[in-house]
Amino acid sequence: MASPCNDNLLLATDSYKVTHHRQYPPGTETVYSYFESRGGKFPEVLFFGLQYIIKRWLVGQVVTREKIEEAKAFSDAHLGPGLFNYSGWMHILEKHGGRLPIRIKAVPEGTVIPFKNVMVTVENTDPKCYWLTNYLETLLVQVWYPCTVATNSRAQKTVIAEYLNETAGSLDELPSKLRDFGCRGSTSIESAAVGGAAHLINFNGTATIAGAVLARDYYGCEMAAFAIPAAEHSTITSWTKEREADAYKNMLTTFPDGTVACVSDSYDILHACENIWGSQLKEMVEDRGMRGAGPLVIRPDSGDPATIVVQVLDILGSKFGYETNSKGFKVLPPYVRILQGDGVSYESLKEILANSKGHGWSAENVSFGSGGALLQKLDRDTQKFAFKCSYALVEGHPVNVYKDPVTDHGKISKKGRLTLELDAEGHYFTTTEGRGDAAKDLLVTVFENGELLKEYTFDEIRQRAEVPLCWSAPQ
Repeated sequence: MASPCNDNLLLATDSYKVTHHRQYPPGTETVYSYFESRGGKFPEVLFFGLQYIIKRWLVGQVVTREKIEEAKAFSDAHLGPGLFNYSGWMHILEKHGGRLPIRIKAVPEGTVIPFKNVMVTVENTDPKCYWLTNYLETLLVQVWYPCTVATNSRAQKTVIAEYLNETAGSLDELPSKLRDFGCRGSTSIESAAVGGAAHLINFNGTATIAGAVLARDYYGCEMAAFAIPAAEHSTITSWTKEREADAYKNMLTTFPDGTVACVSDSYDILHACENIWGSQLKEMVEDRGMRGAGPLVIRPDSGDPATIVVQVLDILGSKFGYETNSKGFKVLPPYVRILQGDGVSYESLKEILANSKGHGWSAENVSFGSGGALLQKLDRDTQKFAFKCSYALVEGHPVNVYKDPVTDHGKISKKGRLTLELDAEGHYFTTTEGRGDAAKDLLVTVFENGELLKEYTFDEIRQRAEVPLCWSAPQ
């Protein structure tokens, strides 16, 4: 079965855009548009994902006669005969060899930038293709998704880093503290891959294989994430409730070395910690510590997360003991840890860590897994992303284009050609109406006339996106 739209770029747009070549003013030669976050939940946005879209859809010959004919036939049936821009697409095929006469400039991927700043600009390089700039809007705006996932993930990394700094004094374990459990809740494998890769800018743990594959195939990272053997409810409950202890013992014997995670809330998480892990199997768990075999990670995935995590910590502390670290907080033996993998979001993460701290437990005892809140509970309006035309050249005359709805001035758009610059204190600002200094413009030409001109590696994106607490911390 063919992929959606048959990988035909001409069909990867909104229906009404097919008619826009007839709607611009006569004599239009250039259409210049930009992409920004107009506000939203977080004051800063981590820019990521454009390179994937460019490589996936725009590089090389992406217009062929077969694709033109397919798009024409579809549009004739979908919109009505004669509305499809057949001559325009044939011009791209014949003059440009099917390569797009488009220039895209963007802030380097991994940049963390305050909202209300330009992140991407797009313009046509052939005056006969003025209509092409915003034809590509539908596709290019999908960068909102990896940007938003990366931004949300980074905000959670900042929270965890703050609690580790306060209660542990070391950030060594930070990269593995939040794992992506969101693949099954995603709308497709591709969306899981894009969102999963965005999360991996900030962390190196995941259960979403597709995200690591995308980081490998589109960003040159051979292995962006690591996983561990872990149980799920089917592998535990198939032993039956009466043999729950046997199910747990099987995990310890089957995976005697390295970290292993076991979901333990199938029936009664408090009983499991008190009487099975902490009594029946206690010697086997402690043996992992004596052998340096790697920790048992217990998953208490039911109940109120902030409450149940502390209850489990208290039980495990009473059974296995604990030490007090240099910051004065309790730490379980290194062979026992907790992973909370249910109900984890930016908001609940703070509640869990605050309650644990309030009960004297260090953040180093707990790691997290997040699914729906990481990859799904967000949309384009989470950061109010928009793509707007700000400049046109019509009959040789420059026009500063903008919108300012009287009913919602929050949607006012920027005018003219834009640059992204830094002020004397190192803060980002956007200049409008062509008044910027081109020599100071931070936007980089990443794509022009069918070619990818700048490629970023996953490693440099990660370095650029690092949270402030890690800037001076030893790694």
